[in-house]
Amino acid sequence: RGKLVKMLQDIGDRAMGVYEYLLKGTDPRLWSYPLMGSPVNMSAILLTYIFFVLVAGPRFMANRKPFQLKEAMITYNFSMVALNAFIVYEFLMSGWATTYTWRCDAVDYSDSPQGLRMVRVAWLFLFSKFIELLDTVFFVLRKKHGQITFLHVFHHSFMPWTWWWGVSLAPGGIGSFHAMVNCIVHVIMYSYYGLSAAGPRFQKFLWWKKYMTAIQLVQFVMVSLHVTQYYFMDSCDYQVPLFIHLIWMYGTFFFVLFSNFWYQAYVKGKRLPKQDSKPGLNGKANGTTMVANGKHHKKGNSNGTSNGSSHNENGSAHAGKMKKS
Repeated sequence: RGKLVKMLQDIGDRAMGVYEYLLKGTDPRLWSYPLMGSPVNMSAILLTYIFFVLVAGPRFMANRKPFQLKEAMITYNFSMVALNAFIVYEFLMSGWATTYTWRCDAVDYSDSPQGLRMVRVAWLFLFSKFIELLDTVFFVLRKKHGQITFLHVFHHSFMPWTWWWGVSLAPGGIGSFHAMVNCIVHVIMYSYYGLSAAGPRFQKFLWWKKYMTAIQLVQFVMVSLHVTQYYFMDSCDYQVPLFIHLIWMYGTFFFVLFSNFWYQAYVKGKRLPKQDSKPGLNGKANGTTMVANGKHHKKGNSNGTSNGSSHNENGSAHAGKMKKS
């Protein structure tokens, strides 16, 4: 027993050492930004989110009727379109359309106007991931519990947590490309969400929903190919190579998941979208529709649920259910 306690203490000491080492390496230009002083506050928010989504929210709604929230969701979705469009513009002006080579771009740690602008937009992208937690809150309040899968909650909580470290240690450079692409995809996805939530009179503007999965696949291909350059360069001065490996794994992993969904839905025809007769508030409709950054859902008892991924995951798929990327 004494050996076990000592082993656990050693593990704890080493973990704390790694934690302190990482904190010392964080960019001091970000320390004054909200949530950036330490990972404690943002971790507390994410834990609260998980608790609300899995425990407190369902209990609160157990004996209540679902909230409609049509106006709130329209406002939220189109606000996210504007926010993501602004983030894309700022990423372009901070380097990607000005000084970056689109190959091995290092992080500018100086206090130059360009460097500080990239810091601001990197933080804003991170902050947008916390705003996207409202996606799941809307599901809870509307009692769409079937859409709250493990992968959905994992993606929405894990993405902000990992990006906190990404922004803190390397705000900009080659590692920020996938963030910019993710925001471009979110502009498209939240536009669909907002139009779908607006009601049947906008149905004629939603003809492009069948291309949502293709857009997601293109996103992951672009991200993976872009960072793959790193492995064929003689040298690269990017300061945190670990992020290159993680981004490559992320893009490749979700490309495989989305490709499987595409194959099952459009090649084997198991989940082909049906003609909608009445769109729902969150982009859902009779049959199968694409909602929230590339999610596909089936109406009925098997409702399924990705910033991003994203993003929504922002994305992932599980048992035929598409997640946001």
